Amino acid sequence: MTSQDVLGLKVVVIAGGWSDEKKISLDSGRACQKALTEAGFRGVDLLDAADGEFVSKLVAGGYDVAFVAMHGHYGEDGCIQGLLEILHMPYTFSGVLGSAVSTEKEIAKTLYRQAGIPTPRGTDVAAGTKLTDDDTDRIVDELGLPLFVKPAANGSSFGVTRVTSASQLREAVERASAGGDRVLIEECVTGTEITVPVIGNDDPKALPIVEIVTGAEFYNLKVKYEPSSMHHVIPARLEAGVYALAQELALRAHRALGCLGASRSDFIVRKDGTPVILETNTIPGMTENSLLPDSARHGGIEFPELCKKFVEYALEAHGKSEA
Repeated sequence: MTSQDVLGLKVVVIAGGWSDEKKISLDSGRACQKALTEAGFRGVDLLDAADGEFVSKLVAGGYDVAFVAMHGHYGEDGCIQGLLEILHMPYTFSGVLGSAVSTEKEIAKTLYRQAGIPTPRGTDVAAGTKLTDDDTDRIVDELGLPLFVKPAANGSSFGVTRVTSASQLREAVERASAGGDRVLIEECVTGTEITVPVIGNDDPKALPIVEIVTGAEFYNLKVKYEPSSMHHVIPARLEAGVYALAQELALRAHRALGCLGASRSDFIVRKDGTPVILETNTIPGMTENSLLPDSARHGGIEFPELCKKFVEYALEAHGKSEA
């Protein structure tokens, strides 16, 4: 299928949904719809997955490919991907399995370790767990302070707490429990915060690394959605060997998790130059100023071209790239 043929396809951008990240997802969806139109696609609709008539509209729309811009539950965890598989509709980004394992942070950490990617020390507990004094003492003794407590399957820093004293740990676990079935408790890794976007399927490529400068305790919701110029340093200010290693580890993560189309892996680079992976996002924020698009722009790929590439990767992954 030629580039011109691709532009003739009818695209549906799927956004919104029911997660904590619905508003962010709708922002991504509208930005992608605009970018795809600017790229030359002649038919681009936007559907909110929470619309009561979503499925009937999706089935009746005559769409050739779905551009998934949902974040969080139902969007990044394999659910919407499963529906699209049933409908035999090609879609952007990772499949059911890659989405599910990437979302479940403790499972992802197991795959990272098998791929030789350093991860923070930590433990996970069932949501709703009531920590005893002994539990709290044991966790603090093993992991030290401060700690990060987060839902094991959520994104955009929802439910994340930086714990600086043992007395805060129970409340932090309760807060994170609202975000899923498991809660992750991790050591606080200090150093330079970076994110490494990767695009592609079988032959993925790492984009320029973004250094994140916040002035906050961590990259929280407020910081994430302030203007990118306030917090993104591209390329990241890393020694050349460390920079190359971080890109290599992001590529390993992309492959180990079975990601397709795009991923964005977040790391802390310790003072000794070791990149420690925190998580991999399979559907990163997709407004023009989000981290992945900002990195791509610095790498010479403007936002409309990037969104077009994602459609092409979707067709390639689903065997529709050749007429």
